[in-house]
Amino acid sequence: MKVSDLEELGFKRITDGDGELKHGYICDLLSEVMAKAEADTVWLTVQSHMNVIAVAAITGIRAIVLCNGHKFDEDTMEKAKAEKISLFTTSLNAFEAGGKLYDKGLR
Repeated sequence: MKVSDLEELGFKRITDGDGELKHGYICDLLSEVMAKAEADTVWLTVQSHMNVIAVAAITGIRAIVLCNGHKFDEDTMEKAKAEKISLFTTSLNAFEAGGKLYDKGLR
């Protein structure tokens, strides 16, 4: 699946970026994401601060979906643009959003 396909699932794109997605990961503990998430992943979280961009850049995460209707702040969006990490938002909770990704074949 491509990053751009996330829009077709109803996730709202906040920043540009593309690439192939092979995995999905749901977690709010940054150290756990750094230890367990794989490259080419879409990460579902409720964390919206700039540190999520650093974690994504380190691990090779291509996209972050911010769940539960939360919003990214300007600094986070600017850093994501610089790192070419796609940001999305959804009103769905992480379980519901993850189910959509699972149905599309991400594991």
